[in-house]
Amino acid sequence: MKIDIYNQNGEVAKTMELPKEVFEVELKEELVHQALVRQLANARKAVAHTKTKGEVSGGGRKPFRQKGTGNARQGSITNPHFIGGGVAFGPRNNRNFEKDMPKKQRRKALLMALSVKATESKIFGLESYEDSEAKTKNMAALINKLPVERNILFVLPESNELIRKVTRNLPFAKTITAPYLNIHDLVKYDSVCFVADGIEKTKNTFSINN
Repeated sequence: MKIDIYNQNGEVAKTMELPKEVFEVELKEELVHQALVRQLANARKAVAHTKTKGEVSGGGRKPFRQKGTGNARQGSITNPHFIGGGVAFGPRNNRNFEKDMPKKQRRKALLMALSVKATESKIFGLESYEDSEAKTKNMAALINKLPVERNILFVLPESNELIRKVTRNLPFAKTITAPYLNIHDLVKYDSVCFVADGIEKTKNTFSINN
């Protein structure tokens, strides 16, 4: 499978053969779904929090004496059935949402997602990017010349401050280095652009054979 490699003018400079071990992996939707759910769950933080009867204020003594009032006996006004009392079985901020998944399965799911993008012709390359002005509008103009329908993920072989700077204010673009490529970004972003040696770096990082 071949992809187009564009120059900074938005023109096709050459074509490139994609490595089969990365971009031609048979899709198993349940594995991709499992990897996506794992990543979202591990990024989730418990925000909702309720106080138990031991955490709410008050309750230093019995609300009334044990016998002779005609009421049911009560030990504290902090019990859950009292207004202003603690909450029984409410959400707590120490809840753990983490899910585990074998490393080989995570890698394979990532390669499956890349293979789907390649099959749908959503992957292309960019030779390099230089901009002495470091202007966001220049990057936006380049993206308009590339085969991008909705949004784009730039995959870099290594950190590039220039590309990061000119894309950070574009809501439809994101940059990421190849070792940090993940299933969520591949699902979220429609087009994937590998800059310079991004494909080779991705192959060396995620290939099952490595």
